[in-house]
Order: sequence, then C-alpha cells, then structure tokens
Amino acid sequence: MATPWQGKLKKIDDYRWEIPISYKAGMNVPGLIFASEDMLSHIIGDNAFEQVANVAFLPGIVGYSLAMPDIHWGYGFAIGGVAGTRVEDGVVSPGGVGFDINCGVRLLRTNLTEAEVRPKIKQLVDELFSSIPSGVGSKGKLRVSEKELDEVMVKGSRWAVENGFGDAEDVVLTEESGCIKGANPDKVSKKAKQRGIPQLGTLGSGNHFLEVAVVDEVYNPDAAKVMGIGEVGQVVIWIHTGSRGFGHQVCTDYVALLGGVVKRYGINIPDRQLACAPVNSAEGRDYLAAMAGAANYAWTNRQCIAHWTRESFMKVFGRSRQELGLEQVYDVAHNIAKIEEHSVSGKKQTLCVHRKGATRAFPAGHPNVPPIYRDIGQPVLIPGDMGRYSYVAVGTETAMKETLGSTCHGAGRMQSRSAAKRSLRGSDVVQALAARGITVKAGSLASLAEEASEAYKDVSDVVEVTHQAGISLKVLKSVPVGVTKG
Repeated sequence: MATPWQGKLKKIDDYRWEIPISYKAGMNVPGLIFASEDMLSHIIGDNAFEQVANVAFLPGIVGYSLAMPDIHWGYGFAIGGVAGTRVEDGVVSPGGVGFDINCGVRLLRTNLTEAEVRPKIKQLVDELFSSIPSGVGSKGKLRVSEKELDEVMVKGSRWAVENGFGDAEDVVLTEESGCIKGANPDKVSKKAKQRGIPQLGTLGSGNHFLEVAVVDEVYNPDAAKVMGIGEVGQVVIWIHTGSRGFGHQVCTDYVALLGGVVKRYGINIPDRQLACAPVNSAEGRDYLAAMAGAANYAWTNRQCIAHWTRESFMKVFGRSRQELGLEQVYDVAHNIAKIEEHSVSGKKQTLCVHRKGATRAFPAGHPNVPPIYRDIGQPVLIPGDMGRYSYVAVGTETAMKETLGSTCHGAGRMQSRSAAKRSLRGSDVVQALAARGITVKAGSLASLAEEASEAYKDVSDVVEVTHQAGISLKVLKSVPVGVTKG
C-alpha cells in the first residue's frame, strides 16, 4: 500500500490543482493536476502526486508537470502524466512513455444497429476471439522475418497496408499517419526483436481488449456525423492494444542504458525510475529511434487486428465490408514521446512531449489533424472498462494552451491487479457482465477479475473533468455488448 501524499495542493478552480514549486527543492516547474475534488482523496492515497512533483525535476521541462484526472501510480512518471522538455537543453525519459510503447486505441464504425448485432453477438465474439490471438505471450498468425520486422519498424501502418491488411484511408485516419519518422532498427536489441517477431498481430492480455459497442448518447451530433456516427444504437468497435513484449523490451533496455549515464550528464533526479538523457545526446537520440520503431510496430499491430476484425464481421453477417460500413474513425497513441512545436509563454518552442497514459488532443485547424476532421478537431478516443462505457471527444485550443495538446486516456485504476483478483472471481465477473447484456470471452478468468469495473475509476467522472476544464469536449458515449480479452 502506497504511503498517502503529505503535500498541500493549491486550488486554482474546480478542476485544476497546483503543486507549488516550493513543495520540493529541485522542482523546475509547478505540478498541475486536472481533477474534481471528489477524486483527490484516492489520488492522494495512491501517492501519484509525488511522481508529478518528481517529474518537475527533469532538466528542460516547460510550463508544468501535468497530470490528467485518470492519474495513478506508475513507473517513474505517474500514469496520466504529461511533460514537455525543450529539445535543445532538455531530456527524454523512457519512464515518461512507459513499457507498453504506443499502447493506444483504434475505433471503427459500422452501418449495423444493436438490433442486428444482438442476435449474433455470441457468434461474433467467438469469431473475433478465434481470429485475433490474445493472452499472455500470445503468438500471432503473421510469420515475419527479422528483415520484415525491420520494415515494420520503419514503415508502421503502411507496411500492413502494403501487405494486404486494410487500405490507405486507414493510414490517413491514424495519428502520425501510423508512422513516426526516424525509427532505426539498429538501435533495437536482438532480444526485443526476438520478442516482437511472434507477437505481431496479437491483442495481448491485461487491460487490452477488443469491444463491440453500441452508441448510447450523442452530445455533439455535428462532430459525430463527421466521424460517420449518426445515431444512438449504431454499432462501433474499439481496439485497445500496443507494442506487446517488443515495446516492453525496448523500454527495459533503455531504462538500464539511460540509468547508467544520468550522472555522466550531471542530471539530478529524485527517483532512479526517471532515468533520462539529453534529447540531443547519443543515448537520447538512440532511445527515440528505438521508441519510434516500437510505436510503428504498435500501429502495424492495430492495423492488422482491424483488418481481421473486418473479416470476422463479414463472415458472421455474410455482407461485404462496404455494405457493413466498416470504416476507421481514428487511431490514437497514449504512451509516447514526440517532437512537437508548442507555444510556451507566447514563444514557439520545439519540445519532446512525453504522454504516458494521456491522449493527444489537437484542436480544429491544426495541420496535424486529418483534413476530414480539420473543422471539428482531432478525435480523442477514451476507453472505459469492459462493464461500463467509453467516450469519443475532440481536442481543443484550451488543450493546446494548457496541456501541450493533451487530455486523459481512460478510466485509471482504483485497485492493483492483485487486489482486484483477491476481491473478485473471474466467474462472478462473467455472470455480472452477462446480467448487463455483455457477452465476454477471455483466455483466462483471472485476467477478467483484474480488469473488472470495480478495479477502475468511473470513466464518466474522468471525462467530465476534461470536458468541464475544456481540454477535450465530449462527442459521444458507447456501451459494450461484446468483449474479447486475453
């Protein structure tokens, strides 16, 4: 059990709280937390605020050490943490990205209604579970060579499309067009590659899932319509996964490497888990090149899974992809570091923006938003837990001004996985979900228990904070009808 945080917060307004720079000698900037008053007691008990304060020590950090309302304790950075560091004199920290590099979410829309899907939901869930490998250490249907893996790292989603998995429009509707430039396979260890080769095209375990859901509420009909979602009752599909063991190994390798050079660069950090190196150092550049490769692997992974999801729907419903309207809405990363231009104190700066359990939320008119969404802002995909609901929002100018164009990424854990397993049984979770009209299939009942609704904050509370604070605005809510998990 974490020791509750002992510091004092300064209330800015109902949704913003500051950790003053005076809290801890060595902080370069204050901390800024987005949360409601009701959320504070749990965050304080989790001690995640201490990690927000520790991140403020990073050389070159600008503005604030930021935390979203789904914040909880993580490795070095809290999950839900955001930090921008100047490229010229700042650092990059693998702990600011996390072990599941480019864990993220892809959303597909359909022309189907709940009335059409409900009678076939068990068949559909069985087919999805069968066609998309999941579970701890799961191996995929793809058999790539090391040379092909190197191509995946460099090309990202485009590699999948070139090999028959989806189409060019999917790439357009993916953050960074599904590929961060500058990936270098030579900066990735042999061990990481060995872990990555068999796992491409797999969902994995833990909080990763594939969900068939139904639109339950629409808050912004105009924005929803642009996304191809017109009404309550329409069926959508959520895909949540990342870079699997490949990204985990890349992070492990570079936490060790950068931990060994911190002193050489004269960097003072209060937690060794914040291992870092100057962005422009050889080690910093190598990490970013390896991280880009893992991020591109994750986008390729979600691209392949989306393709097999479409095939499963076509098989179960006996209709073409066009008839089913199986088109991509968007794909976002929520564990990543990217070089971006931002205005800080009225001055344009090039920053290394770490988003760990946080989603990019660029506004209408931003050049990095696909043309189709240029008038409404970037879609923000916020999955909840498998028993409740998920949200689609859009990015805002307020996010650009206050959070380096960032917002929350999900519900945020309330219980550790082990605590959830102690308090719940997987068989009970299956029954509880069935009582709510949700069909679930998982490789392990234990994994269901650790991902039960009770283990998470209510995502509607999280999204309400980001909406009221103006850093992302609600578009619609969906509720699950069928879920597959590892």
